[in-house]
Amino acid sequence: MAPPCSKVNKMLMCGPLPHSATMFLYQLLNFFFAASQKEEEDDSKYDLSLYKCGDLLEVPRTLFTHFGIYLGDNRVAHLIPDILPVITRNKSAIAKMVTNNRLLLGVITKVASVRVDSVVDFAYGSEILINHMDKVCSQPPLDGDEVARRAEKLLGSVNYSLLWYNCEHYVMYCRYGMAISYQTYQFCTTVRKIVCSRMNAYLTALCGAGLVLYLGCVTPLTVLPTVLVSFTIWMAA
Repeated sequence: MAPPCSKVNKMLMCGPLPHSATMFLYQLLNFFFAASQKEEEDDSKYDLSLYKCGDLLEVPRTLFTHFGIYLGDNRVAHLIPDILPVITRNKSAIAKMVTNNRLLLGVITKVASVRVDSVVDFAYGSEILINHMDKVCSQPPLDGDEVARRAEKLLGSVNYSLLWYNCEHYVMYCRYGMAISYQTYQFCTTVRKIVCSRMNAYLTALCGAGLVLYLGCVTPLTVLPTVLVSFTIWMAA
């Protein structure tokens, strides 16, 4: 079943483009959003005997860590953004390994799916950590067969959000029964420390006062927003 039309789909008339136009657009997107690409690795790099059904696998990829659930038989279920389904319905092209170009553009357009790939395609040349989240999560992992059942049940297009529903939310739900993301939590905590700081409150008040004086318009409508914003940041700090 074709994924629902997004904003980008509407721009593309919500239908498949001619083959030549599709390939031109994809190459153009690759040119403007170039990302490092890795050659496909040989299967021998990864020892499949190390992985058990229901294992949580993680690899470094782009700016974040990427996660997946091992299903057995060299199959990994993972939630991954991908721009290609937006610009073509060529199933064989979509089924190929998702490159960093496709992934980054998928993040921007919020187009993603839960799909099954080989260990090699999932890892994208990186080293694999196994069940590292067991040391972090307070919840014990579910039975391996139940983890795999949950992972496969969610296959297909998903509503993707970098902060609120990403690949980590997916695997955490499958293995531990709760959709959380430690990466998202750490990111939001860092942003909060930067935005909601006393120094930022001082700077906001100073800039607001400077703008009011520069405009020469000291009225409640210009002073009140400066005071309220500075006060809110101060109280949140």
